[in-house]
Amino acid sequence: MNKAHFLFLFISFLLFSCAKKSDNLPRKTTGKINTISVIIDDQLWNGEVGDSIRNKFAAPVIGLPQEEPLFSINQYPIKLLEGFMTDNRTIIVVKKGEDNTFEIIKNQYASPQNVFHISGKTSTDIIKSIEKNAPKMIRLIKQMEIAESQRINSQLLIDPKIIANKFQISIKIPSAYAYVLHKSKFIWLKKEIIGGNTSLLIYEVPISSLKKNSNLISSIVKMRDSIGALYISGTEPQSNMITEEAYAPYIFKITLDGKKTYETKGTWELKNDFMAGPFINYAIIDRDNNRILVLEGFCYAPSKEKRDLMHELESIIKSVTVLKN
Repeated sequence: MNKAHFLFLFISFLLFSCAKKSDNLPRKTTGKINTISVIIDDQLWNGEVGDSIRNKFAAPVIGLPQEEPLFSINQYPIKLLEGFMTDNRTIIVVKKGEDNTFEIIKNQYASPQNVFHISGKTSTDIIKSIEKNAPKMIRLIKQMEIAESQRINSQLLIDPKIIANKFQISIKIPSAYAYVLHKSKFIWLKKEIIGGNTSLLIYEVPISSLKKNSNLISSIVKMRDSIGALYISGTEPQSNMITEEAYAPYIFKITLDGKKTYETKGTWELKNDFMAGPFINYAIIDRDNNRILVLEGFCYAPSKEKRDLMHELESIIKSVTVLKN
């Protein structure tokens, strides 16, 4: 075998190997945030099974001033389970079958991805499976969408030193946010958008601000309103930001960065003014530093849907890590 022939075979082998490696790499998922593909035949979609899916996955998001669905749903017939819709991060496949089954397959067609397979002998069996498994499915979908938002946001970040030095935390905030106000224990950042803005607040209060056996919602509202009275106001006199009195906020106990945290969702308004919008507030019990660390996001966008704006703020806040002393 001459050298030229050998070289040709060697290069061909390298190209073939590279092509095989490329084929083995999973495709990257695509699609808008908070959007899911439901693969189901029209007959089921237009009946009680479809109603059950919509009731669970397109239920109104809590804490928003107007009704918006939890997820945007795109429906496709089973025969179209190929091509572009298999690149979506979340796919729910629903069909009738010989057995009643529920299965979650990670990265079946692309990555990162959750594919939920639901089958049943009858429509009633399918509906029972949806009702039983929807909470787990929604939790996994939300986790994936938060992770995707954090991946997008992390491409260009603000300098972390100012926040790290002031609060001893690491948090990934996109460079589109600008500092509005600095105080000793308070920072306000804002991002301008078409028709409004979104804001992030970072502050700390004494750990005694949320006492045991107290009314947590009342305590968090009092804490929020005291910060609004100090730092956030409109153009009209005495137009500080308060928690909207007409609607009680929703509160949940969660864990954030391994610490007990109170997550509060509701709406804010300006006194003596017409500005209002949704907020999401995280009060982190940071016993190591003897404080309550508060991270809050809120938006003002009267002419826009707000679900995805608040989702972005939530994803930024959930990137927080309290630094070790």
